[in-house]
Amino acid sequence: MVKYKKHSSVYILLSAIGVLMIACSPKVNKGNNTSANKPPVIRGPHFTTDSIYTAKTDSLLGWLKQQQPAVLMDSTGLITTPSEWVASVNFGIRKANYVIIHFTAQDSVQQTIRTFSIKSTEVSAHYVVSKDGKVYHMVNDYLRSNHAGLGKWGSVTDMNSISLGIEVDNNGSEPFTDAQIKSLLLLLAQLKKTYNIPTANFLGHQDFAPKRKPDPGPLFPWKLLAQNGFGYWSDDALELAPENFDYKTALRLIGYDTSDLNAAIIAFKRHFVQDNSTAQLSQLDLNVLYNVYQKY
Repeated sequence: MVKYKKHSSVYILLSAIGVLMIACSPKVNKGNNTSANKPPVIRGPHFTTDSIYTAKTDSLLGWLKQQQPAVLMDSTGLITTPSEWVASVNFGIRKANYVIIHFTAQDSVQQTIRTFSIKSTEVSAHYVVSKDGKVYHMVNDYLRSNHAGLGKWGSVTDMNSISLGIEVDNNGSEPFTDAQIKSLLLLLAQLKKTYNIPTANFLGHQDFAPKRKPDPGPLFPWKLLAQNGFGYWSDDALELAPENFDYKTALRLIGYDTSDLNAAIIAFKRHFVQDNSTAQLSQLDLNVLYNVYQKY
């Protein structure tokens, strides 16, 4: 200790400089960073929501790493079955098999982003496509977002667990912009290729939830999407539907929930006919339905 005493003033000066540098440096979020090799995280405009997202994904990772053998017992808790954790090497992340397209029904993309950034709303989507074509990625593709809600498509009732949700910035009564449709087509192409999503599995929110939802509405360009391999569309030349054509069964075989038949008819017409939203089926509507259901 004695041999360093003569340099004490130098050490005091260096310490003071160090404190000053720390005080003047930009604020950073160290979070749970315990490694000296990790760079500091600079606070950005979405710092708060990014921090919550990181904490939740870290929690999920921790849960996945746990090795928890099942504990099997009867209702009394007295009789148990021996159990043991034995790790299998054959597993992977669940991939989406559907894409559900929505309109935001809000005034701006900023409002939608805020809605998806507040915990109390409990709603989200994987992607939001703005009017100028900018794409906001808000939930990792391998995670479950809260976008579809209650509904049914074929035998699927928990659509959130097997789908990707895309919100298109639109209030529900205005045309979709060329820029956002161009970006949407690029996004859909990437998702279809990455996750091998079947052509038939690109749906609208109303297709899945006809009793509750109208989106993405009759102005959405489903024909253009079908021409690019995202969903089906009727042929230009339509065969006359048979006289005894069972349109309810046809709707069900496509995937629609026909427990409310009028709602299913309206949802089908908004997607595949796009001329009105009544529950009446004209001969043209029947011809379109007959043509489309055969593709499914």
